[in-house]
Amino acid sequence: MRTALAVEKAGFAVPKTLDELRTYLQAALEVEHLTIPVYMTGMYTIRPGTNTPAYYGIRAVLMEEMLHMTLAANLLNAVGGTPVVDSRVVAEYPARLPFSGESVPSIGLRHFSPEALKTFLRIEQPKSMTAPATPGDGWTSIGQFYDTIRQGLEYLVRTLGHDRVFTGGPERQVGPEDFYNSGGEVFPIGDLATALLAIETITEQGEGVHDTIWNSNEVFGEERELAHWFRFNEIYTGRGYGPHDRPKDPPSGPLIDVSWDDAYPIHGDSKVADYQRYEQTSGVYEQAVAFNSRYAVLLRYLASAFDGCPRHLALAIPTMLELRDRAAQLSRNPHPDPALAAQGLFASATFEITAPQFDAATTEVTHNLRATTLHPGAPIDLSAARSPSPEAFA
Repeated sequence: MRTALAVEKAGFAVPKTLDELRTYLQAALEVEHLTIPVYMTGMYTIRPGTNTPAYYGIRAVLMEEMLHMTLAANLLNAVGGTPVVDSRVVAEYPARLPFSGESVPSIGLRHFSPEALKTFLRIEQPKSMTAPATPGDGWTSIGQFYDTIRQGLEYLVRTLGHDRVFTGGPERQVGPEDFYNSGGEVFPIGDLATALLAIETITEQGEGVHDTIWNSNEVFGEERELAHWFRFNEIYTGRGYGPHDRPKDPPSGPLIDVSWDDAYPIHGDSKVADYQRYEQTSGVYEQAVAFNSRYAVLLRYLASAFDGCPRHLALAIPTMLELRDRAAQLSRNPHPDPALAAQGLFASATFEITAPQFDAATTEVTHNLRATTLHPGAPIDLSAARSPSPEAFA
């Protein structure tokens, strides 16, 4: 697979070869993955019992990003690629989204605040609100990025033929029996129609269906909900959308209770190495290392699920819940640096992973997979896995 850097040097354009298409789809998986820590940080720094509409609004988007990441993996598998979920997809925040143009700023880890919501809004900004990309530059909206992938996919089907494009085995596809969340069902991709449906789902859940503020959840038989940008804009403005509001209208619905002071402010650029300096006087370093170790385990489960063992995705769920709990625990600790603590700042997860942590995660995940019943169609037996029991996100 060509590297993202190679394609960027050649200029952002519609992929015209299968290799380029696979590279763009790997980049799509990474775009979806990179937003997850950003949204998690905003959500888990909200003080318990406050900002309930904002918490669940961010949570809904986070769950759909997990769906989008899985659909991107299904797309890549469908066209004969192999999704990469390892140290190469772990970014140092602030991070640039793959293939993005200069008008798309780096995204960082911020506590729940107007600044964090501005970042969220820029990530999800619809094509209709964004200037087109400059030739040779990267994308200016995620919807534009996926539209470029769509054009490349249709071009390759026309020029190479359907069967030379969709060469991935159906056994590599994650389906609704493997993973479901409130952001809609995952579905297998095996032809142009289902590939286009996946791209449409990802795009429309982010920026709305057909110049509306609503997402595409009706595809899954679910009640329509606001697309990502509009969910975030409700939080940012403190006002809900009315049923007849249009995308470029300000929200006209009822006020939403948003309290920016009810958050644990963090120093988003903190690294584990910063915490280590105060290891003797604070337990934050150990907590941060433990969080990142669980993050490595999550990525190992995803890697296995996306690389031919879809049933393994179920085992990632308890790890996601543990990440939630560990992130909440971290954010309740004053920053171990006395100068930052004096400013009222708290500790936070750093989402860094070292090579030894990946190695340890591989050992643990291998053990759990050997000890767990994962027959197709059978209930998932988590009793032997070294992870907490599943429970609803809260």
